[in-house]
Amino acid sequence: MNPREKDSAVCGDTGDAALDLLYPLSEFYEESGQSLPVVQRVDPSAMPDPYRRLLVHERDMTPTLEAAYGQNIHLRVLHHSIRDNVFSRQVLLVLDGDETAVEFGAIKIHLDRFPEEARRLILERRKPLGTILRQEDIEHSSRPTAYFQVTSDAAIGEALGAGAGRALYGRQNGLFDARGEVLAQVVEILPPLNPFTDREKERG
Repeated sequence: MNPREKDSAVCGDTGDAALDLLYPLSEFYEESGQSLPVVQRVDPSAMPDPYRRLLVHERDMTPTLEAAYGQNIHLRVLHHSIRDNVFSRQVLLVLDGDETAVEFGAIKIHLDRFPEEARRLILERRKPLGTILRQEDIEHSSRPTAYFQVTSDAAIGEALGAGAGRALYGRQNGLFDARGEVLAQVVEILPPLNPFTDREKERG
């Protein structure tokens, strides 16, 4: 097993901290020959709101963001690959209403640990994993392993409409089944603060 797949070592500050904090997103950077963006670990208590409210919890991000924005969310897959029954993909979560990107990140999904119908839905690349877990009533737990601040580069900035050089926040998370086996490893990065707060004000 890749050491990054161990329950206690999905991320870490040893070696290349950026490589570890941004795993599995870092794999897509490596494959494309891109340099990793500047990233640093953040204590959850030091994360500013609304990032702290949206990230520092043990819930799935899809329903959390749907509740925050008051809209359903769909998946936009930017890159993907399957190796040894592990489905890796770089993704955006996008609002159904106006196609606004509300999360950028990457996920590694262990397909053999899902029932057949859930695997089919995952491979369709239409619904976020959080939606599938809820729809298929799959028992699981969410265990965030790190929170971080990342300076948006060209790829992140374009995906989230943030431009380069913006301080954004995210988390690294593991999803586990009822037996404690890893279902998925995720990095989740949110867009700039102002678009979200503006929407929240509009909703009253």
